[in-house]
Amino acid sequence: MRALIVIGLLGSWAMPAVQTMQTAQPAIAVAAASRSMQPGELVVLTIVTTEPANAVRVRAFDQDLQPFRVDARTWRVFVGIDLDVAPKAYAVAIVAGEGAAAPRTTYNLVVKSKTFETRTLTVDPSFVNPPASATKRIQDEQARLAEIWKHSAATRLWTDGFIRPVPQAANSAFGKRSVFNGQPRGSHTGADFESPAGTPVKAPNAGRVVLAADLYFSGNTVIVDHGLGLFSLFAHFSSIAVHEGDVVTPGQILGRVGATGRVTGPHLHWMLRAGNARVDPLSLLALVGTGTAGTSGTTGTRRD
Repeated sequence: MRALIVIGLLGSWAMPAVQTMQTAQPAIAVAAASRSMQPGELVVLTIVTTEPANAVRVRAFDQDLQPFRVDARTWRVFVGIDLDVAPKAYAVAIVAGEGAAAPRTTYNLVVKSKTFETRTLTVDPSFVNPPASATKRIQDEQARLAEIWKHSAATRLWTDGFIRPVPQAANSAFGKRSVFNGQPRGSHTGADFESPAGTPVKAPNAGRVVLAADLYFSGNTVIVDHGLGLFSLFAHFSSIAVHEGDVVTPGQILGRVGATGRVTGPHLHWMLRAGNARVDPLSLLALVGTGTAGTSGTTGTRRD
C-alpha cells in the first residue's frame, strides 16, 4: 500500500494536531486531523480523489455524514467521536461518486481510551431530583431537542474559521462524570467558560437559530444549526438576543451570560454536536479556529 501525501489547509483554518493518512486504492486518499483520537473529539477527514467527483458519501459510527466540497477533487467531513464511544477500531466507509463502479475506500479510525474525571458532591436533594410537577416539561423539552438534532441544513452554513463565543477561558469540565448524593449522573457534555454575568455571547460562526427558549435544565438556551449536522447549543443566558429562524453571522450577539436553569452560578455552557456525536467544542476551535489572538481556542492543542 502506498501513502499519498496531501498538503493543504481548511481554507483559512490551521490544521494542527494528529495527522495520519491511509490509501486503500489509488482513486481515493484520506487524511485525518484531530487533537487526539479519543471519545469527545472532533476528527476532520480530508478526502482527495484522482478524478473530480460530483458527490462523496461518508458513513461512520452507523451514521451517514455530510461532506462538503473544497475543490474539484477535494472534500472534507467532520467526524465526531461521541463521548461514550468504546476504544477500538472503527471503519469509515467512503464512496466518491454514484453507481456500483464508483471508487470507494475504508478509513480505519482507531479510537483510544480516555478516562474522564469524576466528581462526588453532596448537595440539596432538590438540586438532584426535579419535582414531579416538572416531569412532563422535561420530557417535552427532551423530545423537542431530539427532533432538532435530526434536521440539520443539508448545506454548509458556516464560513471560514470558528471563533470563541466569549473571551474568557474554558475549564476542563467536558466529559466529567458526577455523583450527587451517591447517585451517578450523566456526563457533562459541554465546555464551561468562566464568564461573568452580562458578558455578550457571540455566534462562533454563521448558521440558523433553531431554538431560542427557556428550558428546565439549561435555562435560557440558544441552538444554532451550522449545517451538515453541526450544532452549537448555548445555555444559561440571562437574556436572549435572537429569535428562532434568524440567520446569524459570525460574531453576532446571541445573548448574555447568566445563571438561568439548574446551575449554581453564572457561566457560559457551550455544547457541540457533530453528526449526532457529543464532542468538546474546544476540539472544534483547535482544528478550525481562526487562530486570532483572543478569539481562537487552540490552547493546549496536541501536535504530533
